[in-house]
Amino acid sequence: MKQVIVKDGGAVLETVPAPQLAKGMVLVQNLSSCISIGTEMSSVRSSSMPLWQRAIKQPDNLKKGIQMMKEKGIVNTMQFVKGKVEAGNATGYSCAGVVVEVGEGVTDIFKGDLVACAGAGYASHAEIVCVPRNLVVPIPESVSVEEASTVTLGAIAMQGVRRANPTLGETFVVVGLGILGQMTVQLLKANGCRVLGIDLQQSRVDRALELGMDAPLGEDSEGQVFRMTEGNGVDGVIITASSPSNEILSQAFKYCRRKGRVVVVGDVGLDMKRSDIYQKELDFLISTSYGPGRYDQRYEEKGLEYPISYVRWTENRNMSEYLRLIADKKMNISALIDKTYPIDDVSQAYESLKNPDEQSPLLVLLKYSENEDSHREITKITVNKDYKVDGKINVAVVGAGGFAKAVHLPNLMKEGSYKIHSVVTRSGHNSKVTANQYGAKIASTDFEDVIKDPDVDLVAICTRHDQHAEMTKRALLSGKHVLVEKPMSLTKEELQELKDVSEKLGSLVLLTGFNRRFSPHVEKIKTSFQSRTTPMVINYVMNAGYIPTDHWVHGEEGGGRNIGEACHIYDLFTYLTGSEVKSVSAHSIQSHDGAFNSNDNFSTTISFNDGSIATLTYTALGSKKHPKERMTVFCDGQVAELDDYYKSMLTGGKGWTFETKTSEKGHFEEICLLAQSIQGKTKEPIPLWQQFQASEIAFEVERQIQQ
Repeated sequence: MKQVIVKDGGAVLETVPAPQLAKGMVLVQNLSSCISIGTEMSSVRSSSMPLWQRAIKQPDNLKKGIQMMKEKGIVNTMQFVKGKVEAGNATGYSCAGVVVEVGEGVTDIFKGDLVACAGAGYASHAEIVCVPRNLVVPIPESVSVEEASTVTLGAIAMQGVRRANPTLGETFVVVGLGILGQMTVQLLKANGCRVLGIDLQQSRVDRALELGMDAPLGEDSEGQVFRMTEGNGVDGVIITASSPSNEILSQAFKYCRRKGRVVVVGDVGLDMKRSDIYQKELDFLISTSYGPGRYDQRYEEKGLEYPISYVRWTENRNMSEYLRLIADKKMNISALIDKTYPIDDVSQAYESLKNPDEQSPLLVLLKYSENEDSHREITKITVNKDYKVDGKINVAVVGAGGFAKAVHLPNLMKEGSYKIHSVVTRSGHNSKVTANQYGAKIASTDFEDVIKDPDVDLVAICTRHDQHAEMTKRALLSGKHVLVEKPMSLTKEELQELKDVSEKLGSLVLLTGFNRRFSPHVEKIKTSFQSRTTPMVINYVMNAGYIPTDHWVHGEEGGGRNIGEACHIYDLFTYLTGSEVKSVSAHSIQSHDGAFNSNDNFSTTISFNDGSIATLTYTALGSKKHPKERMTVFCDGQVAELDDYYKSMLTGGKGWTFETKTSEKGHFEEICLLAQSIQGKTKEPIPLWQQFQASEIAFEVERQIQQ
């Protein structure tokens, strides 16, 4: 399918695999999409900046990059950043079209319905989009798909007006008469308000006057405001302008009467002067995009609905109400649409918006083919036609998120025994650019393409946790070797299924990504106790850091931090002792205010059949400035210490100290041993019983801390 990508200071049309339908989602064939001039053109401008300028503008990303350099090294970090920059970004977040198919759990939207869609990363400029149900609304019969494709901008404007809480007869100033300002003017008029407006472009002022604005403000705007309000000032100001200047906000405060309010919808400077707001006791409000539910993963992706009795206007309800106002002729959106471009002319469309002036369009749409056959899903495309099967291990990487791109993909290429054959991700754009970067043959959005491909030798599963077990089982049954990131399963039932399948493995290799056992630091510690005569006492502390309780790691997709991350350490204990588990005891901190989950802060003690005892303290309560992981091993009159995989040392006996420049957690060594095992040069990297034991320990710990 065709999709718009922003890169190198412009917009281009690329062919990418179509998205796959998922639970709670709606698959839509686009008929029209709306270009957000403010947000998207800002992205276009940023895409032409050199890296150092982007780093200055995005200090948070710079910090992440520095931390990644410390952990992964400069080369891997630069390769990761280079790949992201060259890939560009899928763009667009407001569209309308016809429903092709609905996912499990969607019961009120049907195939063939005309719908409007919202959401960055979902309602993109693409022929096919897959959008969560809560970001989809039916289009009323009297509303065109062109009008409906502006639904996101309409909801943003509506939420700004709701934050202002206008009442009949009040007077408002709208600062900035771009598309959001024009919509805001009409919404305020629909609320029975008197509306004044100001903008640097006279054509926008004229447009607003034609569509109902009462009066414009000129150079003496403050004087005008007070003359037109009998010296009182306006009841409120809604700022829809975009400028880094702080003067816009300061001027808005000056327009207001005592006890007035100012709502910021646009992106403006927010350095406030106390004197501007103190004497009048003004209210300052921020409007968050298209309403309650925005940025809440549980609402947008999981379909959690907010009860109407407590949250009257969610983003979905704002979207629906906006379309109803168009249907009832309370808003005139057609008059704001200046230009519609066929999707094939997208570069020209964006070019027309680069230098805004009096003649530049106010609202630009993209139009798509209405051919019924155009929605047929092509989930696989050939990226590298010169790819040859040459005896190396052909790898299909399933899930190309940050971890796969920063760790597994570079390591697979570095080792030399592998070739990246396929890349499968939910996003067609991501799969294509990742496949391009690593010379893969196939980019796909469908796991089935991997299962059926006879050329694929190894499947590397790097998706979210809830998909691991099923994908692993299917890959093994199709005759593929499997590297599955931890955890290998989220339930005992899934684990038992994998055990049953493993009995039929034959020469196939199954490796769970328990990489810490392969760290050179751990190897030195293991070797030092190779001939031990006493049990071990192992103490491991994981200062894991806080993750918000609504993060996917805590939900159904992640399984929680004990099953999802602590399993690494249970495997490490198993590796160091080489023994089966005898008993498990676990205790956790119970948070009664909901700030933490029970698997955020816990301690577990594991005894092994060889007499060894291992304790893990896992906490989200510590400081980020403290090392994340530390381990101490007591055995045979010696003490081994591991400090965050940068430094390890042995006290007693022959003693030694070992240091590395980066945090060496065994990821590359894991990939090397996997290749040797697949090639028949060594045994399996981790015995199956040990992989299963790590998961079984995690399940028992979870059972105890959830009681």
